[in-house]
Amino acid sequence: MNGDMLRKMRTAQGFIAALDQSGGSTPSALRRYGLDGTAYSNDAEMYALIHEMRTRIITSRVFHGDRILGAILFEMTMDRSVEGIGTAEYLWQTKNIVPFLKVDQGLMDEMHGVKLMKPMPDLDRVLVKAIGHGVFGTKMRSVIINADRAGIESVVDQQFDVARRILDAGLVPIIEPEVDIRSPQKEAAEDLLKESLLAHLGTLGDRQVMLKLTLPEEDGFHTELVEHPTVMRVVALSGGYSRTEADERLSRQHGVVASFSRALTEGLTAQQTQEEFDTTLHSSIESIYRASIT
Repeated sequence: MNGDMLRKMRTAQGFIAALDQSGGSTPSALRRYGLDGTAYSNDAEMYALIHEMRTRIITSRVFHGDRILGAILFEMTMDRSVEGIGTAEYLWQTKNIVPFLKVDQGLMDEMHGVKLMKPMPDLDRVLVKAIGHGVFGTKMRSVIINADRAGIESVVDQQFDVARRILDAGLVPIIEPEVDIRSPQKEAAEDLLKESLLAHLGTLGDRQVMLKLTLPEEDGFHTELVEHPTVMRVVALSGGYSRTEADERLSRQHGVVASFSRALTEGLTAQQTQEEFDTTLHSSIESIYRASIT
């Protein structure tokens, strides 16, 4: 494991940029970027456009490790290059930003109020490839819709089972059991989730993981997790909140930093000039950074 990356993730100020939109979320990400379905005619063209968008973000003069700790990539993005260098390598070598890789393969259908991750038969191969690209850690997402104890326990069980395999490979897993912000039982689900997370964290010994969690209803709700010895960082997803609301909620969660996707790219369009693009991105990065250092 890269010691400089480890020190940065443990001690530096900033946030994690989530640039890992995958097959299901790519069309909506492109629409928000001002490119509708008429801009491409097949998946290959769609993925080429999303890589162009990510490349424009990553290479922007305002996107740098002074405010951004890390960036989460989709596997296809890791496989591509930026300015002739592998994307993950470019992030670290050129921007001083720690690269992470999304490793889940999407969600299963809802059962017991949750959506578990689909099987990952190629996980070991993907981890080997990630290590070859200098990736520091991984991210995997499940979704919790209702406050169903059995369902939430199944989500956390699965997340930690996979996390142990990732730790064994020498990478740091970001465990992401997202609570849907539209859930009518959001606060109760958050209570059950934290209870389960604390129990599972106690089984890791001296190994550390990261947690990516929904912005909660209660101020300071994640403090016990932030201070847990087996948690390297707690990061928050924007989850569909506007950037303004996500920043405001995050600022009340001391010790938690952002890992925003939609909120980060809010306002960016393909039609902007480079100056307009950089100005919009700078404003977004600065507001998220300020909310992350409270």
